[in-house]
Amino acid sequence: MELNFEFATAGRIYFGEGKVALAPKVVAEYGSKALVVCGKSHRPYQSALIENLRLNGIGVEIIRVSGEPAIEEAEAGAELAIRTGCQVVVGFGGGSSLDCAKAVAALATNPGPALNYLEVIGKGLPLRNTPLPIIAIPTTAGTGTEVTRNAVLMSRQTNLKVSLRHLLMIPRVAIVDPTLTYSMPADVTAATGMDALSQLIEPYLSTGRNSFTDLFCEEGIKRIGRALLVAWQNGEDATARNDMSYASMLSGLALANAKLGAVHGFAGPVGGMFNAPHGMLCARFLAPVMRANLRATQADAQLSSLLPRFRFIAQALGGSANILPEDGIRWVETACQWMGVPTLGYYGVTSADVPRIVVAAKNASSMKGNPALLTDGDLERIVLEAINPDVGERA
Repeated sequence: MELNFEFATAGRIYFGEGKVALAPKVVAEYGSKALVVCGKSHRPYQSALIENLRLNGIGVEIIRVSGEPAIEEAEAGAELAIRTGCQVVVGFGGGSSLDCAKAVAALATNPGPALNYLEVIGKGLPLRNTPLPIIAIPTTAGTGTEVTRNAVLMSRQTNLKVSLRHLLMIPRVAIVDPTLTYSMPADVTAATGMDALSQLIEPYLSTGRNSFTDLFCEEGIKRIGRALLVAWQNGEDATARNDMSYASMLSGLALANAKLGAVHGFAGPVGGMFNAPHGMLCARFLAPVMRANLRATQADAQLSSLLPRFRFIAQALGGSANILPEDGIRWVETACQWMGVPTLGYYGVTSADVPRIVVAAKNASSMKGNPALLTDGDLERIVLEAINPDVGERA
């Protein structure tokens, strides 16, 4: 593959157990007043972070989010940051908290409503001013948003998830401490872990793939293959949790500098329509999309260079040298079954919803990175498989 790419990521990355202790020192480099954006769970490590910031002389304002952050929440957070004189924004929590923090930081320095800058439903204008400095500290292992340039927000008016995206929104510092993920429940481990896997597989196959992001994808897929089910079964397994946090970060590095594909092309619209968790949707769409792309690859000589990549995915997940490209798909399906990942039907999706889901997915920006040009029939079959996996077994 030709060496021709652009790469951007967080200005600094601290990775390792106990690194969260560095937060007060890092935050103080950017200001004496911080807005902390976190989840509503009130976990002990959340209180500890806020207390440590205050003990080190940093003033703290707090906003809490749950689920996908709404546009209004981000705008309210920006107004709070301006009104209270916050100089730095700390995102502490899952992907929703970090995305909201990034959006707040951007809107606090750029005038007008969020719709000025949002994709799809807004004007999509570029940011004019540098956002407030962002310190990103994930407590889950799945989104990789601590090293990406976009924030996903929920539009309550349109029931769509849309992105605010700019190179300046990449966090100044990412602090990735796997110990913060130890208390994740099994279902969150499953959802976030499969989200990370989809964010490694999609850039590895995407039209935007390059030799540099391949390094992240290959290492991340191997780590998830050996660690996800272990972490799901035993959240206190330090090796598995470290592997998953590292793989999640690698997925963010990959997706931010390559492209995604049909998994995220579907997950975004369906999540908005049916209020379903993003990670669970990625998990359920991953095998059907891989199957459709593999089928297209086998039928189109121009895509034949992807076949070794499907074989690598299968080998990295399954651990055997004598393996078929289809075995990677089977691994994903088996993992979903073992971890109890719900079908789309659990969230109220029926076959009657397939046409409108397909229309929405075709307009999603992530779909542009899919390696194969999928027909409407292909897209319909993907949704039907996600509703009823038996459809895929009969393929």
